[in-house]
Amino acid sequence: MCILFIYVNNNGVPVQGEYKLILASNRDEYYTRPAKAAAPWDESPFVIGGRDMEPGREGGTWLAISGREGIVKIGALLNVTGESKPNVTLGRGPIVANYLVEPLSNEEYSKQLLANDNYGPFNLVSVQIDTKGGNNGGNVSILHTSNTPCKIDQCELDNPLGFGNSTLDVPLQKVKHGRKQFGDIVDKRLKLESKEQLINELLELLSSDEKHLPDPELSRRVPKYFEKLSSINVRFPESGYGSRTRTVILIDHENRMDFIEETMVTADPNGEWKRTTWERQF
Repeated sequence: MCILFIYVNNNGVPVQGEYKLILASNRDEYYTRPAKAAAPWDESPFVIGGRDMEPGREGGTWLAISGREGIVKIGALLNVTGESKPNVTLGRGPIVANYLVEPLSNEEYSKQLLANDNYGPFNLVSVQIDTKGGNNGGNVSILHTSNTPCKIDQCELDNPLGFGNSTLDVPLQKVKHGRKQFGDIVDKRLKLESKEQLINELLELLSSDEKHLPDPELSRRVPKYFEKLSSINVRFPESGYGSRTRTVILIDHENRMDFIEETMVTADPNGEWKRTTWERQF
């Protein structure tokens, strides 16, 4: 399970003193699964993100950002809960990594991905920002690509977006409620002068334990554990599973990026968390 919220100011000309993109996301995973904190990648330093270090799955990622030759890309991977596919031979970890490294548009990459699909059920959210026009550019495209069912959707950018572990047309209740709360935060904190307050409020949203029930779709997909999975911040310690990494990405009108990650240091969600911050000018 994972959850993702994105706001884009896509008016053509970036607004002076406002953010162009605001992103908030939780990674849900087993607490003991080894991972590297967000950092530039050794083999591709134009990419910043965490890395999966599970033996046999090293190098994959759930969320990362890249910037080169005037193109900024963000990729986020979410599984599709309660679905299965037979004869799967490939782990999903490279899906985001390949998108960020390969010189393909998000549309080209999504078509190629589905044409060669041998992955377990996934939702890929791919963001592409063209910054080559400087402050007069900044066209943004966001695609939702899924292999369950196989479909590529162009996301409308008129309102804040929310993504979860179901199909795009039947969102989970925590995605619907979280998207509204995310939008309220963005409306209040869009100006650059309140950056720290914006970051804190987004991290507070990602830490929310409020259960969003009833949820017929989540109950259908996970009949036994739907209550445990019904909050934005998943806490399932008896299974050693939950929201173990929180990420906020901000890109301002001049294409300056802040990447903030909070991740668990131990296998105890009530224990120490480490914050990592990266800045970059695209």
